[in-house]
Amino acid sequence: MDKARMASFSDGVVAILITIMVLGLNPPHDATLESLRPLLPTFLSYVLSFLFLGIYWNNHHHLLSVVDKVDGRTLWANLHLLFWLSLIPFGTSWLGQTSFAPWPVALYGADLLFAAIAYYILVRALIARHGNESVLAIAVGDDFKGKGSVVAYAVGVPLAFVNSWVAYGLYVAVALWWLVPDRRLEKTVSS
Repeated sequence: MDKARMASFSDGVVAILITIMVLGLNPPHDATLESLRPLLPTFLSYVLSFLFLGIYWNNHHHLLSVVDKVDGRTLWANLHLLFWLSLIPFGTSWLGQTSFAPWPVALYGADLLFAAIAYYILVRALIARHGNESVLAIAVGDDFKGKGSVVAYAVGVPLAFVNSWVAYGLYVAVALWWLVPDRRLEKTVSS
């Protein structure tokens, strides 16, 4: 099967998710800077979620740029990833409305954890389709960054009940780690 349809659908879903999140940013009724202060948690949760969706969109694009075809297993793996990404607006809203209380931070981290696992499964499905000697398999290698992200989220979820700000900081650190697009695919293709 052609990968273009899967890529287009995924692009559309991510665009809709970002739109849903921005619609959740309601301006204050007062025209003062002070009236923005209560909206800071909502804005911070939006910024982080926007970054995560952008990171997934960017890496998904790079991922599909080095493969030729997809199969049924790949389509389901992609839908699995999109399912977890589709929950990000909910977690974003709950984080903002509760000023980063433990349960919302833990739930947000769990969503990030399952999205990271789903992305890993998608990568493995594509490698299974294209082989262990494919450009993708060579570029991904041992996937230290992907596995490290899963570990960070797995630590962050229970940590949210000890200190929700430290757990949230851990999620921010993962986002910053991934902010620069994964260059492994670009390097492998160019060499």
